[in-house]
Amino acid sequence: MQAEEPVMDIAHLGHVELLTPKPEESLRFFTEVMGMTESGRQGDSVFLRGWDDYERFSLQLTASRSSGLGHAAFRTRSAPALERRLAALRAAGCEATPLEDNFGHGTGWRFRDPDGHPFELYWETEWYEAPPDRRPVLKNQPERYPARGVNVRRLDHFNCLAVDVRACRTFFERTLGFRCTERIELDSGEEAGMWLTATNKSYDFAFTREAHGVPGRFHHVTFALDSREAILQAADTFLEAGVFIETGPHKHAVQQTFFLYVYEPGGNRVEVAHAGARLVLAPDWKTITWTEAERRKGQAWGLQTIASFHTRGTPPLPDDEQP
Repeated sequence: MQAEEPVMDIAHLGHVELLTPKPEESLRFFTEVMGMTESGRQGDSVFLRGWDDYERFSLQLTASRSSGLGHAAFRTRSAPALERRLAALRAAGCEATPLEDNFGHGTGWRFRDPDGHPFELYWETEWYEAPPDRRPVLKNQPERYPARGVNVRRLDHFNCLAVDVRACRTFFERTLGFRCTERIELDSGEEAGMWLTATNKSYDFAFTREAHGVPGRFHHVTFALDSREAILQAADTFLEAGVFIETGPHKHAVQQTFFLYVYEPGGNRVEVAHAGARLVLAPDWKTITWTEAERRKGQAWGLQTIASFHTRGTPPLPDDEQP
């Protein structure tokens, strides 16, 4: 039996919008501590970028009454690819609504996954043009190295919480063509985690189980640094800046990402990570499934996953403790 031809219409994760009830404090965190560059403002939003992001921005920071995910956006490989994915969404009974007048990119098509998280697809985009004082010597680099704070290189991935992880996985596989590289299945048969990719990266985003049965919540956004040593240096930078470190530095068992998690002032969890050279090059990659017993062993080198990692997300619940 011949394998079904893979769908490769999604190019990559383009940007993530974070909502924050403390917009000025959050902005200082991402510019001064994370080392990102402001690339523009529109309405209640500020748009930021890492120094190696090729698009105008990768993070949209929007003032809001609470924290959480505003939306996550994927760029398609072409205009026809966008039309094919929109047709697939409509065939699955999912409504996609066009949004015009977007900062840094063309028409964005908004839709929601089975858990209610907001997503966007787009094709037309604005490539970043560095002003003279930010122009690098190496012309194949979008922007000069900031030498400020953590020195975020680029947006890497994000993680949502979901009441039904399996339903969300099959939705993204069937409509957008994402591949599942790793997953967690509990003894009960419930799917507790899944990691999806549209590229040769081992994952572009993940979903893990929502502990309270509340749909549409957000776990974290992740930015890539250059090395493990950069993650260790980031820990010192966060310490000196008075930023609460939730867990790490350490190495995940799932996906083997070297990680460090903190909370930004608005309450959203932020990860800085180094994924090393781990790529998924096999076109017929076989999904790795982790059991409940295997995950109880903790992270790669034995660090136990702390309770808040499974229970805390944004928007916060009434009983959430703030660091």
